[in-house]
This record gives sequence, C-alpha cells and structure tokens, in this order.
Amino acid sequence: MTHRAAEPTSTFVPSPSNQEARSAELRRWKRYMLLLLVLAAVVFLSCSWWQNVAGGAPGWVGYLRAFAEAGMVGGLADWFAVTALFRHPMGLKIPHTALIPENKDKVGDALSEFVEENFLTPDALSGKIHEWDVPRKAAEWITGEGNAHYASEIIGTRLASVIRDIDPQDAATIIQSQIIDRAMEPEWGPPAGRVLESFIAEGKARPLEDDLIAWAHAKILTMEDTVVTTIDERMPGWAPRFARNLVGEKVYAELVGFADEVVADSNHDARLAIRRNLSKLAQDLQWDPQLIAKVEDIKADVLASDRMQRAPEAIWTSVSATLVEMLEDETSLLRTKIETELDAYGQRLLADPEKMAELGELVDKAARYLAEKFAPDLVSIIPETIKSWDATEASENIELMVGKDLQFIRLNGTLVGGFAGLAIYSANQLFLLLT
Repeated sequence: MTHRAAEPTSTFVPSPSNQEARSAELRRWKRYMLLLLVLAAVVFLSCSWWQNVAGGAPGWVGYLRAFAEAGMVGGLADWFAVTALFRHPMGLKIPHTALIPENKDKVGDALSEFVEENFLTPDALSGKIHEWDVPRKAAEWITGEGNAHYASEIIGTRLASVIRDIDPQDAATIIQSQIIDRAMEPEWGPPAGRVLESFIAEGKARPLEDDLIAWAHAKILTMEDTVVTTIDERMPGWAPRFARNLVGEKVYAELVGFADEVVADSNHDARLAIRRNLSKLAQDLQWDPQLIAKVEDIKADVLASDRMQRAPEAIWTSVSATLVEMLEDETSLLRTKIETELDAYGQRLLADPEKMAELGELVDKAARYLAEKFAPDLVSIIPETIKSWDATEASENIELMVGKDLQFIRLNGTLVGGFAGLAIYSANQLFLLLT
C-alpha cells in the first residue's frame, strides 16, 4: 500500500493527560526496579564473599547465590530491553536500540497499513454494521422518551450555528447567481402566457374574473357622488341645476344596473369580453414579439432597480434570522415539526421490518462506499501525523503512557531469572549427588 507523500506540517506531539503525575509515578517505579537490582547484586556479592571465607558457608547459601545471580542477570537484560525501546542505553549507540525514535516513521506506515487492512475494509465495516444493527438501535433510541426532543435540540443548535457561520456576502452571491439570475435568464412572456393559458383551460381563471367584477361592482357602489359631480361639471353652465343632478343620477343608476347585470349573469357580454382579452393576452405573451419585448423591458427595469440590487442580501438577512430563531426556539413550528417527524419515522421503522432491512442495506452500502473511496486518504493521516512529530519528544511521551507497565517487565525478569537460576543450580547439585 502506498500513501500520499506529504511534508510534515506540524511538530505537535500528543502528550498524556496528567503528565506530571505520570512522570512522578514512572520515576518511582524505576527507583523500585533499581533497588531490586541493587538488592540482587548485594545478595550475590554477600553470598560469594561468605562462600570464600575460611570455613565456608552453609549449603543453602549456594542456592541463594544462584537465585540472586540469575535474578541480577535477568533484571539487567530486561532493563536493557525496556530502555532500548525508547533510547540508547547509557548513551551507547548499540545497533537495534532506541527503536521507537529511530523507527518512528516505519511504525506510522505499519500502523496505517494495519488499520486499513483490518479495520477500514468494506467487509470489516459491513460486518460491524450488521452486528450493531444500527437502524434498529437508532429507531429504538429516537422513539425513547424525550430522545426525539433531545435530537431536535441538537439538530436545531447545530444548524443554527452553521447558518450563523455562513458569510452573508457568500450567501447573497449564491442567492443572486443560483436563484435570481436563473429566474431572470429565460424570457418571462412565453412562460407567463403558457401558465395563463393553462389556468384558463382548467377554469382556474374564473375566480380571478369573479374577484375582478366583484371589486368593480363594490367600487361603483361607492362612486355616486363622484359620478354626479363629474356629470355636473361636464354639462353646459346654462343648464338648470336640477337637470344636471337628474342626468348625473340617471347615469349613475344605469351604471349600477349594468354592474348588477354583470355580477348576476355568468355569460354577460362584459364577462365574455374579459375572457376574450385574457385568452388574447395568453396568446400574445407567447407569440407577439412586441409584447414579449415589452415584458423583457419591464424585467430589465426590475433588475436594474436599487431594491433588486439589494434583494439578495436582504433576503438572506431575513431568512437566516428567521431560521436561526425558529431552530433555537423549542416551541417553534420548525423545531416541533423536526421532533414529530423524527419520532414518527422511528415508529414507522420499528413497525416495518422491510423498511428496516432496506435502511440497513442502505447504511451498509454507504459504509462500503466510504471505506472503498476514503479509507486510504483517512489512514494516510496516521503516518503523516507521526512523521511530523519530534522523535525524542514522542518517545518520551509514549514512555510516560506505558512506562509503568514496562517496569513490571524488569520486575518479572528479575524474579523469573532468579527462579530459573535456582532451578538450574538445583538440577546441577542433584546431578553431582547422583554421580
């Protein structure tokens, strides 16, 4: 397996938590092991001296000496082995010592390969997903008491944070390019004509016709003074006032009667004229070059207006503020809807084994896809990061994290070596007795 070559970008080395306490504990255990080694050496030297004085020493002294001698050798050997992992023993650059700092980069590559080949393979992830039964556990959790509310709170908080972090200028640019500009690109006339034509064919324009006539009728009912005054002003000044008033009232009465007829008769000539004009407008919007050009001029004027130029930023300011407020308010319609839908979806999953199985397969496919596409890039972080570490500092921190446990290797080496030496010495004495 090959990884992307990358120059170290950081010298940060992770250090263990409570570093000072770990350092003190490691020093304490090193002193214990040193005292044990010194004790073995003192016992060995004492026994050797005792065996060489006049009169000799009791037989058991030989056994004790063998135990101490082998324990001293075992302790020294394991001290060398443990120390050689992290540094050169006594500063001597003996081959195959200081293994961690000298082979830090190789360890990173090997660890990366191990993780990729054993943990981030599609089959490994698929097996774990089936073992965990992710969809069922998620559905059971989301339908638990208060969990849908908790999940909606997390979703709301995170989405609100994302919205706040969006640069208003970037959002305005997106609104301008992806919404407003796209809406302005095609000609407005033909689509508007097709929509109007469809409305007319489906009878959806009739309510508009009724509303227009009802509005005109109501307006006429409030115009009596205006009509009479207008007629009065237009008639010759020599005409008697009662005649002018009589004409004005007659005209207004005729106008009201006409409006009543239009309201009452669904096939009145006025209505038919409105329908013909609407149909003609629908056709002209699609096929009349002059009307299409006029609509485009209107569109250009709209685009050039100051209000439209400020629209993207104003839209984002308003929309983002509203969304953040609704996402953070647990009583808002949006948050309530999220909570309700989460709980309802969980209930539907638990009640529908087929849907649960389909979701499980979808999760499995997603995991396999991610493992196949991104596992090499993901695990490449391991060697790249380890290579960026300072070798000496990394070795010291690793020793702090595992050093105490490694000191037990020295303890075991001393004791096991001692018992092994005692066994060998005992076997040798037995052999001498038998021969």
